[in-house]
Amino acid sequence: MNLLLILNNIFSGWVSEYKFCDTRKWRADYCHPDKKIIIEIEGAVWVQGRHTRGSGYIKDMEKYNEAQKLGYIVLRYTPQQISNLIDDVKFLKNRSLTK
Repeated sequence: MNLLLILNNIFSGWVSEYKFCDTRKWRADYCHPDKKIIIEIEGAVWVQGRHTRGSGYIKDMEKYNEAQKLGYIVLRYTPQQISNLIDDVKFLKNRSLTK
């Protein structure tokens, strides 16, 4: 499954590995720069991966808070939640946010 292709079929303008902050090296897994929507896929949540260990979790919070301060909506999912992600993006498409 090519998630970027699926996102762009819902509404166009999505990119992957988007550098959303000029002062840091942070990249969003998927981003719609014009609509200021970031999607993050959080892997290894059940096996003490980077996103669930103390230092990684704190760094993620810093990254997501900065994205929100810059005006982005940040949506987070595990790989098992891709169908929820797709439903949420379809929901956003029908809101004035994407028009």
